[in-house]
Amino acid sequence: MNLEFCKKGNILIITLCGELDHNSAEEVRVRVDDRIDRDNIKKAVLDFSRVTFMDSSGIGAVLGRYKKLSNKGGMLCIAMPNKNVSRIFELAGLYKIIKNYDTVDEAVRCI
Repeated sequence: MNLEFCKKGNILIITLCGELDHNSAEEVRVRVDDRIDRDNIKKAVLDFSRVTFMDSSGIGAVLGRYKKLSNKGGMLCIAMPNKNVSRIFELAGLYKIIKNYDTVDEAVRCI
């Protein structure tokens, strides 16, 4: 999995590229947590537009980053998941706690 980081003001945008599964979830956890801690981030958008597959390990990685930011008084949202990934979020009940946006720009405006 490839990760791209971009800041817009005080919001970190993380673009995930590839498969978010048991092979890549630990790397995602470590790299995202490092960036959140290093830049003292409280708001983040996970851009799922280039994620082709996600399993339960991916759910855990997303939920962990949500909890990390929530504990700092911040928030996490996701943007642009494809229909298969969106279905996984829906079935896992994550949309009840993590907001989903149609575009990254919309997420940045609303977060």
